[in-house]
Amino acid sequence: MLFCGIDLHSNNSVVVISDENDKVLYSKRHPNNLEEIRAALGSYQSDLFGVVVESTFNWYWLVDGLQEAGYSVHLANTTAIKQYDGLKHRGDESDARHLAHILRLGLLPEGHIMPKPMRAVRDLARKRMQLVQQRTTQILSIETCFDQQTGVHISSNNIKKLSATDIDNIGLGAMESLCIKANLAVMQAVQTQVDGIEKALAKYCRSNPAFLLLKSVAGIGDVLATVILLETGSIERFADVGNYASYCRCVGSVHESNGKKKGEGNTKNGNRYLAWAYVEAANFAIRYCEAAKRFYQRKKAKRNAVIAIKAVAHKLARACFHMLKTGEVFSVERCFT
Repeated sequence: MLFCGIDLHSNNSVVVISDENDKVLYSKRHPNNLEEIRAALGSYQSDLFGVVVESTFNWYWLVDGLQEAGYSVHLANTTAIKQYDGLKHRGDESDARHLAHILRLGLLPEGHIMPKPMRAVRDLARKRMQLVQQRTTQILSIETCFDQQTGVHISSNNIKKLSATDIDNIGLGAMESLCIKANLAVMQAVQTQVDGIEKALAKYCRSNPAFLLLKSVAGIGDVLATVILLETGSIERFADVGNYASYCRCVGSVHESNGKKKGEGNTKNGNRYLAWAYVEAANFAIRYCEAAKRFYQRKKAKRNAVIAIKAVAHKLARACFHMLKTGEVFSVERCFT
């Protein structure tokens, strides 16, 4: 039985194949060319137990290509892999060799490989979030210009309704007007793209029964239900509710011993988009759901507002897990009692 580790970089990959005794049979650096890497693995394919690829920013093409070629591919969770600190020398070849080694031992911390079609829709939702942030940047810039030039504050909703003609009629100087028009043009162009993406996401998500389930949760509307649905993927990949809450960054990462704090774990471990979605949902829930508001106030009185809102987010994440598992609609009483 053979084991393969691939240390993936932006423009090249180091491929190492080792046997059951960790003896290296193949080690070579290749350019990031799928056909070349598949050709290098081809003569070993029948004996390969699996191929480990680092979960770097550019893993899609390699993982998809190897899966299509019939390889058993594992995505390594790089934040959870720690080599021996006393190593005198480390390099790309030793990193790839270590990936193959821990795969052989059955100790590989794996990342989730979402199916390609679903991953594309999820990435489209992430693109929407990116564009919304860019739109907000333009709106804030226009607000600042009006405050500077006129002393009058204009709300973001009114800014969205402005046209170039409206800017001309305000009576600002030519340079000041051009400055605002530039932001306005970018904002409107981004808004057009956001609208198009939202229509595509609506077609994909809103016919999904899980989407309607999520919308029954206090604080979760169309946008948050879309994010939670796509970022969660198959709920079956989580062993229990604690694993899901941890993935959503809704649990603490403190290391304790004998009742004393000894440090913290990796607070960035997990999905930042789900973390954002559940905190947003918690903020809406305490505004419009009386039970959530009372729970929040009790937690806030004991600790502080930040801990309290995270506690509400934790409750909502746990509720969503059980709903997606069982198909039951949201129950305020069961969530916040």
